[in-house]
Amino acid sequence: MIYAVFESENGRFCKCSVKGHAGFADAGQDIVCAAVSSAVQLTANLITETFQEQAEISADDNLISIVLKHPDAGNGFLLLEGLLTHLQCISEDYPRTIKLKISNFGGGNNA
Repeated sequence: MIYAVFESENGRFCKCSVKGHAGFADAGQDIVCAAVSSAVQLTANLITETFQEQAEISADDNLISIVLKHPDAGNGFLLLEGLLTHLQCISEDYPRTIKLKISNFGGGNNA
C-alpha cells in the first residue's frame, strides 16, 4: 500500500509525503508505483524548477516528501492540490493500492 499524507494550513497545502509500495505487481513492474513516483517527481520539479519556489524535497529509499517553505506565497500549494487530485484518480482506477490522508494544522484529520 502506498501512503500519501497531505498537510494544509490556512486552507493551503504546505506538505506532502509519500511512502510504501502499491502491491499491484512486483517491485520494478508495478505501474501504480511508477505512476505515483512520476507524479510526485513532476510536482517537485514544477515547484522548484519551473515556479522557482522554495521547498525542501527529500527522497530516501521508500519515502519522498515535499515541504513548501513559504506556502502562503506563490502557487506551490496548488501544485500539491493537483498532485492530491491525481493520486485520488489513480486510487479510483487501482483500488486498495493508495491510502490518502489529509491533515489540517489546528483542525481535525480527514481521510
